[in-house]
Amino acid sequence: MPSQGAIIAVLAAAGLCSSFMFTLMVPIQSKLPELLDASREDTAWVVTSTLLAAAVITPISGRLGDMYGKRRIVLVLTAVMVVGSVIAALSPGIIGIIVGRTLQGAIVGVVPLGISIMRDVLHEDRVDSAIAFMSATLGVGGALGLPISALVTERSDWHVLFWMAAALGVVVFALVLWIVPVSVLRTAGRFDYVGAVGLALGLIGILLAISRGGDWGWGSPAVLACGLGGLAVLLVWGWYELRIDAPLLDLRVAARPAVLLTNIASVAMGFSLFASNVVYPQLLELPAATGVGFGLSLLVASLIVMPSGLVMMVLSPVAGRIATRTGPKLLLLLGAVSLIAAYGFTLLFSSEVWHILVANILIGAGIGFGYASMPMLIMRSVPQSETGASNGLNALFRSLGTSTAAAVVGAVLAASAVDVGGVAVPSSAGFTLSLVLGLAAAALALVVGLFIPTRAAGERHPSLPQ
Repeated sequence: MPSQGAIIAVLAAAGLCSSFMFTLMVPIQSKLPELLDASREDTAWVVTSTLLAAAVITPISGRLGDMYGKRRIVLVLTAVMVVGSVIAALSPGIIGIIVGRTLQGAIVGVVPLGISIMRDVLHEDRVDSAIAFMSATLGVGGALGLPISALVTERSDWHVLFWMAAALGVVVFALVLWIVPVSVLRTAGRFDYVGAVGLALGLIGILLAISRGGDWGWGSPAVLACGLGGLAVLLVWGWYELRIDAPLLDLRVAARPAVLLTNIASVAMGFSLFASNVVYPQLLELPAATGVGFGLSLLVASLIVMPSGLVMMVLSPVAGRIATRTGPKLLLLLGAVSLIAAYGFTLLFSSEVWHILVANILIGAGIGFGYASMPMLIMRSVPQSETGASNGLNALFRSLGTSTAAAVVGAVLAASAVDVGGVAVPSSAGFTLSLVLGLAAAALALVVGLFIPTRAAGERHPSLPQ
């Protein structure tokens, strides 16, 4: 039997691989129309396709893991990501890149599955700290991946990024197969294929409306059809799920106050996190002549942002100890307060690069504590047979928050744009409003978090064996 430390390290490596997929394209996103000889609207699908795939696969893979084995599904998702990376690496045109990026999005499902595996196979004294460590990889992978991607893009052919992703996926696949034990916990019943299709269609409709509303027009027929159609499908899907014996997601479990409020807080915290991912890099990279930017290169800017992920990693053992002693609710509240402090600090001080550095350190503390708390709160409130699906649903709510932030903050900055030397750049007022929105989302997470019912530290859900 491998050591528990080895199991934690391998699952954390899978988490790093997952978060790296979302920073992979950042260094070349603005150059994609030129690189792929396609319109900007078409190349936007290189990012949107990964987002949609991740949102759809995460809750579905959680249920598959509960039913057929979590390690098995982690291996399948990792293999799909490797295949997608190879397809993208070999594709000179946009179609192949979009197909590959869609398949790469599957890897996001390994994070909630990895957290559920930890609950199944680790000693209960190590679960909280392990979950905090796994959650930290969501920030660390992105923080480290951004400068690595920028460096590779500057020094080599951009397709090398996909070969790197494929190699990383192969290593993770081999380590999971070798180190992570098979969990014997299974959920009985048949897989709900109708529910899976309904959830996928509803989510795709809503996320398309959110992610493409700025390009298509928020009141356009396409956006309204996607958004309202997706909402209608999800309403019918919910009605169906409540009436079958083996639903894809047990909505009665999801409606428990602790689970529901945690998921609402997850949307707000996801929004607050991604607002910072949109605002701070632009502040650092915009030319100084615009009056709002610092004129840093992508590589230097990524090094300023990188400490946020490192702070998440450093604080992960602290988060585990806090959760063990006082319960995870305090972690969520501390995370929200740290995010409020980060945005408040930037609203008061943003004239020097070190101001942005300090804000990113506070962002790292906030997301490190907040993201660590969410799976702990969920798993203290659901039966062990529901951990994969419930963690997948929570990851989905975080994704909804980040997707909404990308659309809303992007629209705010675009609407505030002013002409500077023939180039449209966001205005100072646009950045200020975006920071206020990030602060407001963090404040909402704090308020919702105050109302989450808690159990004593170490207390299990009553449906679990004592």
